[in-house]
Amino acid sequence: MNRIHNGMRASDLGSEGWHKPWSGGNGGNCVEALKLDDGRVALRQSTDPDGPALIYTHSEIVAFIQGAKAGEADFLVS
Repeated sequence: MNRIHNGMRASDLGSEGWHKPWSGGNGGNCVEALKLDDGRVALRQSTDPDGPALIYTHSEIVAFIQGAKAGEADFLVS
């Protein structure tokens, strides 16, 4: 596999192992996540699996989830 980097085609990371942890009754508007072997996390838009992947470190994902749980991302949906 080539070097994994932000903006690479998400499909180049394969089709197996992607999860929709934030899906629900949202009409298919989902973010999919893939945990990479080195602990980083790739995110992609579910409706565009060939589009770009955003790659985050473990620490970045932890900070985001903790912040979201604490309400720090509420401004995104209000």
